Amino acid sequence: MRAASKSGSGPLARNGCDFGLSEKRINETLNDPAATERAAEELRRTKRLALSGMMFALALVLSVVEHSFPLPLTVPGVKLGLSNIAVMYALFFLSKSQAYSIAVLKGLFVFVTRGLVAGILSLTGGILSLTVMLIIMVLFRDRASYTAISISGAIAHNMGQFIAVSFIYTGMYLLAYLPVLLVSGVIAGIITAVLLKVIIPAFERLRL
Repeated sequence: MRAASKSGSGPLARNGCDFGLSEKRINETLNDPAATERAAEELRRTKRLALSGMMFALALVLSVVEHSFPLPLTVPGVKLGLSNIAVMYALFFLSKSQAYSIAVLKGLFVFVTRGLVAGILSLTGGILSLTVMLIIMVLFRDRASYTAISISGAIAHNMGQFIAVSFIYTGMYLLAYLPVLLVSGVIAGIITAVLLKVIIPAFERLRL
């Protein structure tokens, strides 16, 4: 009988006590609007952080895929810029800081996996593209469509890489590539905008 009474005051009893305290804390949180708001805000921050990580992973995957299957063109460096889809989504639906973080981390990933020059091109193109898109969003607000912003960002991305290449390879004649980069930027921007509109509903289910 003594053993039974001791076991009754042991872990089971303590677990029951802990359960009662946890239930009490939950009730206090539900009855306290400030605590409820803090809990909701913490949940929103956690989901935004998780979604930002997913966007970064998506940017890396698309970057690797695009690098593995280059376009059959005679002009070097022309790409669709599929990884910019993740950066654009972060800019539109997460925050400016998260979008810049993804762009910088993507540039560092390219530097580690493909070398210094590729990393510089990715970083300069990505930062200039993101900055131009942000400026257009601030100036035109709701009047600027996804397509217009995407085209502007794609052209800026190509221009950023063009400027970087001009500084790295000073002896090369690069002006002949400029019209091609402008046209490819328009095409890439349209494709990126269309793909972004396709994936938005899927990611909207994950966002608060």
